Order: sequence, then structure tokens, then C-alpha cells
Amino acid sequence: MPPTSPYAALVERIPVVRREAAVLGGTTAYWDYGPADAATTVVAVHGFRGEHHGLEPVVAHLPELRIISPDLPGFGETPPLPGRRHDLDAYVDWLEAFVAKVAPGAVILGHSFGSIVVSAAVSRGLATPKVVLVNPIGAPALEGPRGILTRLAVFYYWAGAKLPERLGEALLRNGLVVRVMSVSMAKTRESELRRFIHDQHDTYFSRFADRDVLHDAFVASVSHDVSEFAARIAQPTLLVAAQKDDITPIEAERVLAGIFPDAELVEIPEVGHLIHYETPAPAAEAIRRFLAPSGPDTR
Repeated sequence: MPPTSPYAALVERIPVVRREAAVLGGTTAYWDYGPADAATTVVAVHGFRGEHHGLEPVVAHLPELRIISPDLPGFGETPPLPGRRHDLDAYVDWLEAFVAKVAPGAVILGHSFGSIVVSAAVSRGLATPKVVLVNPIGAPALEGPRGILTRLAVFYYWAGAKLPERLGEALLRNGLVVRVMSVSMAKTRESELRRFIHDQHDTYFSRFADRDVLHDAFVASVSHDVSEFAARIAQPTLLVAAQKDDITPIEAERVLAGIFPDAELVEIPEVGHLIHYETPAPAAEAIRRFLAPSGPDTR
């Protein structure tokens, strides 16, 4: 029996509608949470190998906002983009087109790999009043505190792409490997919360379309980071970072905050790369405060 989500009651109170949008010749599935007439709309972009469910604990703590949460192309219920290699340029093109069609002028939020996609898009001109980055990839992943594990991941995804298709797919969807990833990221000592996190990864971490998409997205995630784009983002930006993140150390996040022309860094203690699962309430509170109306241009 799967563990009960500690956030289930909050999630159930949020109205949600599944929708689809035609974007770049494909179909993007997205979930529209919260009141349709909310004063603020946020487009939330999830991380690598995830899909929209991963951000629901944060959504559940922000009932006053309208939050549009798509599955990235090639993940969850969104098919791959036709005729495109799924590199960073493809995801940036997709985000620009998706926002223009579904929620022009919305606040843009990105988590983990989503922080790279969002930062690249905004630096390239995606119009938004404010930017929120949760667990931003603030420095090259290969230089992080677990650089050796990242190199092993590079080999893992390379092998998954190069092996015969059946073997490669089996390796990439292997439940034991997914569990090792989950255990390595979770920092909480609460047994029920850990069970929930592992169940989330078991359920959703292998909902990618095929190994080619997965490999392309992985290469994009380790070949870029937010620091490449930060200086060109003029909008007020909130960074919600974890003091125990094994992918980007907090010291690098502090440096990253100084690269942005206008950024605020909120540090959450005793958590790693899973802020959205382990500490969604303080993350949501930081977002709420940051998005509070402060002028005539606030949406």
C-alpha cells in the first residue's frame, strides 16, 4: 500500500483542471491550480526526470495563487517535441511558446533543471514581472560536492543511450537505481516523509518518453547552470536554496545571488535538493512574501 502524502489534505482543497495546449507542433499537458481569477498567476517548471506532481506540495501551500504546472516535453503526459533534439534551446523555445499561449505575463518559477530553463528563457527576453528559482542549479554540476556521483550519472545516462534499446530502457527505468537516487537526495529523518518521497520517485521518476529524450535532457542539465544567465535577468528574482544541497552547495548559491542585478536569497536549513518535498511550507511562505503586491507593475 503506498504511503499517504503528508500534504494530501492541502492538495485536495486546491481546485485543479487538467488542460492541453498546442505548442511547437506538439501537445503540452498542464494542470491549472487555484482560483481562475487570482491576482497572481505563476507558471511552474519542474526538474529533470520529474513532472508536475513533484511541485504539488508547494502548490498546496499557496491556495491564493493560480499556478499553471506543465509537464516538460518528453516527461509525464507531454510527448516529445516533434523533430527537435531536447537540448536547452528546445526547452527554452517551448517555454516561451507555452507562456505566450497559456499565461502571458505570468510570474515564472523553475525548480532544479527547471531553474536553468527558466533563467535561459528570461535572459533571452521571456516577459515576466518576477522570477522564482527553487533549488537553483547555481554552478556546474560536475563541480558540486558530489561531483563524483555526477560523473557516475553521466556514465549511467550514456550507457542507457548506447546499449541495445531494450537493455538501455531497462537500465534507465531500473527501480533500484531510482531508489538510490532518492535515498541520496532525501535529508529528512522522518520515516513517513521518507517513504512518501521514495514512493513519489518510484511512481513518477521513470515517466519519460524514451531514452533519447532522457539523455538529451540530462546533457542539458549538466552542461548549463543558472550563473550563465543571471547577469542578464533584470527582473526581481527570488532564490530559494537549501543549506544541504548536494548538487549546488549553499556557498555557490550565495555567489549566484550576487550575480543577479536584483535578487533575494532565502536559505532553508536541514534540507537538500528536495525542498519541494521536505520543506514546501517555508518555501511557499518565501514565495508568498516575494510576490506580495509592491507596485503598479505587480501582476
